[in-house]
Amino acid sequence: MTEKVFNVLFLCTGNSARSIMAEAIMNSLGKGKFRAYSAGSHPSGRVHPLALDTLRIAGLPTGGARSKAWDEFAEPGAPVMDFVFTVCDNAAGEVCPVWPGQPMTAHWGVEDPATFEGTDAERRAFFLKVFRMLQNRIAVFASLPVASLDRQSLHSRVKDIGRMGDEAASAADPA
Repeated sequence: MTEKVFNVLFLCTGNSARSIMAEAIMNSLGKGKFRAYSAGSHPSGRVHPLALDTLRIAGLPTGGARSKAWDEFAEPGAPVMDFVFTVCDNAAGEVCPVWPGQPMTAHWGVEDPATFEGTDAERRAFFLKVFRMLQNRIAVFASLPVASLDRQSLHSRVKDIGRMGDEAASAADPA
């Protein structure tokens, strides 16, 4: 018997940095147990170059990364999501499409590295900080016994992951 692969959608407004990095991290850490996607409510149409650089430094593939609208995942024939996580505060407050299959949702907000202002080195460091926060949250999520938890317990744990702070991210290794 083949184990179920859980589909996870990461959402933010522009789908240019946070959700793109989360998608790549989950596809790496999920090890076939999870299949990740990302989208935005108002996609920028491009992936931020520093998001791609951060993924490359971490040794994660960037080939399929593209900025896309979340409507793609509400259309007939789209993969049915098991989990939908917002990674920015703007997307969390927006009215989302109706997702087929009634996926479990939670807010895992992190600051937007694409809007961070500073020197090139400071901007790169901030992208890495956000990457580490996402990586740590996703690692905790990927280690959950998803198939064996009842829905209420799983939802409680998923929401708790979104409340993990910076201190947990600074302990995570980027690669």
